[in-house]
Amino acid sequence: MRRLRAAIPALAAALLAALPAAAPRADDDHDHDRARVALREGKIQPLARVLDRIAADYPGDVLEVELEVEDAGERHPYVYEIRLLTRDGRVLKLELDAATLEVLEVRGRKDDDD
Repeated sequence: MRRLRAAIPALAAALLAALPAAAPRADDDHDHDRARVALREGKIQPLARVLDRIAADYPGDVLEVELEVEDAGERHPYVYEIRLLTRDGRVLKLELDAATLEVLEVRGRKDDDD
């Protein structure tokens, strides 16, 4: 858990840098501003809460976090994609609804074909 918390600043920077626009716009350089607005409006949960949520069920080291903006009309308009290295050396890719932190998909488990 301590390593997870120590990684928050770097993950936050990566998250904000990776936030794609829903459609190409002139202000594409301001994805971090749109992420802040989404957070302030309650459309997404803060990164610290996301990391706490996954640490309990998926212990390991977080490798990457991305905030994806889905197409208009999708059931989950914002999705956190998280790649983590489990304690037994597997890489998992988790997808969570960014508003509710519901786990939508887990890939890379032993029973998956990924």
